[in-house]
Amino acid sequence: MRRTTLQRTTVTAAAATLLLAGCGTEHDGTGPGRDGDGSPSASGPRSAPEPVPGCADHAELTTADSGQTLCLRAGGQVRLTLDGTEDRPWTPVKSTGTALRSTNAGIVILPGDAVAAFDAVTPGTARLTSTRPLCPTGPGRTGCKGTQQWTVTVKVARP
Repeated sequence: MRRTTLQRTTVTAAAATLLLAGCGTEHDGTGPGRDGDGSPSASGPRSAPEPVPGCADHAELTTADSGQTLCLRAGGQVRLTLDGTEDRPWTPVKSTGTALRSTNAGIVILPGDAVAAFDAVTPGTARLTSTRPLCPTGPGRTGCKGTQQWTVTVKVARP
């Protein structure tokens, strides 16, 4: 058995909670302690920025999270493990944009799996993607040209 059902259920439930919470709203730089141009007002800046509601500092993703949108605070990290097989392997996970930066995720122990980690470095949006064949490949196998697409959108908010 590769991973227990309890682990997957727990990770899936945690990811669903984060995704349902949403990402919060953009701030225009005005408000308590700020003038209309975003500079500190006479009363001075706030002592510490408030965390963005609904955004996580850390997230763990799996194959089941495909198609989801996740909100992560800058300075946080997202880690993922896509369970594949030797004859239906996942491609290395790619990230678009500049909001995330790839970091060391460790090693892949099982053939066909894709393991990745990304640090949330700046506010913005990134898309994580990977693909794998729909049909088993290899010697003596007919195979098909279809692919399974895994995609998650990550919105990075201010810390």
